[in-house]
Amino acid sequence: MAEPTYDMAIIGAGVLGLATAMELLTRHPALRLIVLEKEPEIAQHQTGHNSGVIHSGIYYAPGSLKARLCVAGRIKLLAFCDAHAIPYDLCGKVIVATDAEELPRLDQLAERGRANGVAGLEMIGPERLRELEPHAVGIKALYSPATGIVDYARVARAYAAEVTEHGGEIRTKHEVTAITQRDGFNRIETSAGDVTARWIISCAGLEADRIARFTGAPRTPQIVPFRGDYYVLRPERRDWVKGMIYPVPDPRFPFLGVHFTRRLDGAVWLGPNAVLAFAREGYRRRDVNVRDLAEIARYRGFRHLARRYWRTGIDELYRDFRKAAFLKALQRYMPQLRMADLLPGPSGVRAQALGEDGALVDDFVVNVEGGALHVRNAPSPAATSSLAIGALVVDTAEEAFSLT
Repeated sequence: MAEPTYDMAIIGAGVLGLATAMELLTRHPALRLIVLEKEPEIAQHQTGHNSGVIHSGIYYAPGSLKARLCVAGRIKLLAFCDAHAIPYDLCGKVIVATDAEELPRLDQLAERGRANGVAGLEMIGPERLRELEPHAVGIKALYSPATGIVDYARVARAYAAEVTEHGGEIRTKHEVTAITQRDGFNRIETSAGDVTARWIISCAGLEADRIARFTGAPRTPQIVPFRGDYYVLRPERRDWVKGMIYPVPDPRFPFLGVHFTRRLDGAVWLGPNAVLAFAREGYRRRDVNVRDLAEIARYRGFRHLARRYWRTGIDELYRDFRKAAFLKALQRYMPQLRMADLLPGPSGVRAQALGEDGALVDDFVVNVEGGALHVRNAPSPAATSSLAIGALVVDTAEEAFSLT
């Protein structure tokens, strides 16, 4: 194989791939680096289809990558936004208990958040809750003033500008279709021609497992896509939500549940639910990809998950198609809501890594397999943590590839 044109190829121009590229060029400015993105524009999938929350680090097991990198990443993200004049709003979040059964879990969340170093957490009663969110109801809540909102697509564009200013290339419309490794080099076949690189870092999100297989890495964990659909609050009701209103998570179920999220433009998103997507990029209910669906159906891990959570899956699917059921879930926290207050909203697809035993891979997974470095699981709070994850990926790459 001919001498490679590039030292490093990063696959995926979402917020993680771009953060990693930026970190690499900061530490190694002479590196010949290219970012390959299959879409016509950057940040078209998880980065551009999330709720925009700047997470504070409450939910994650102390000592986990999610806990450490969320808290550190939030600090880095806010500093980056300040330096690049990217607007954000630390509007705060309340995690609301509506019945006594939830109170022990709420206390555990507070302990976990403090163990993770989340600043300013405050346990509040109904009166303080009404001061913060006058239209919300609950018997107790955990208030996180450090939680905020930002436009992650704009953040990604700023990362991309830094990459190109430091000499990196970003090529869109370059879908990776195969990777051949020989003599320590990689020939990366794409829809727009071949690229050769000495090393590869994959931050491919919804395609992470497929890219891993191209390099000879194990097939598992496999990515299973879950679509989350939102409603938006009618403009006349936007002032009913001042920041964010979240439920107390139930550990018996794999996803968080519906919540209220204010956006920078003033809109309020309601949701999401969590249903199996019939395509990895299936943002609409009618989107079906036969190959994607067949992979899911054949995967033993998904069959284990389906047997374990089939009732939850039916409930989520019912709520997806029945607006009245979605409204009922929201009314638990805001009883004044009426059907006319909910307007059709956007959707997103979460790339969830799933083990062969049917367990959702909870923590971030960054490892070297098949002669390349792969980010194989990076769900929320990956956007908040992007700069810290990028630093971790580069630390790993420096050791694995002997970068100097």
